Amino acid sequence: MGLQIGDSLPSFSLQGVDGKKWSSSDFSSVICVIFTCNHCPYAIAYEKRLVDIQNKFQDKVQLCAINSNDEVHYPDDSFENMVVRSKERSFNFPYLRDESQEVAKHFGALCTPHIFLFDMEKKLKYMGRIDDNWKDESGVTDKSLSNAIDSVLKESPINNAFTHPLGCSIRSEEH
Repeated sequence: MGLQIGDSLPSFSLQGVDGKKWSSSDFSSVICVIFTCNHCPYAIAYEKRLVDIQNKFQDKVQLCAINSNDEVHYPDDSFENMVVRSKERSFNFPYLRDESQEVAKHFGALCTPHIFLFDMEKKLKYMGRIDDNWKDESGVTDKSLSNAIDSVLKESPINNAFTHPLGCSIRSEEH
């Protein structure tokens, strides 16, 4: 079924491309979990925007990207390729490997990218998309994630706490 607005951040412990094992308890600020991957054109289109969002909110919000795709059938999504991708794209946030896909299942992640934003109390406040135009950043009319982060930081209600994520399905052995 996956998470619902108001649910707590699930516990996880995953290997990062930085060589560190990251757990949900490592995050003390507002956390934005992004299920993403290396090969999906939607995910690729949003990489720079995510780096920009992390830069904008710096120490107030921590982005955390998780790749749950099956690397046997989708070798572009292997851990080794994640390390390369993170360096090439100058990721300024942890990029973690969910090899078993259990974390993605627990969250209810449907696609890449799929966003889950938690407040300081680690309660889910927003889930869905990054913005309304994956193809053309200059054509964005609704910065859904940035607006949600602003609301969480101001401790004010989010106008639209759920938006439909748009991207490639999370790839498992069955896909």
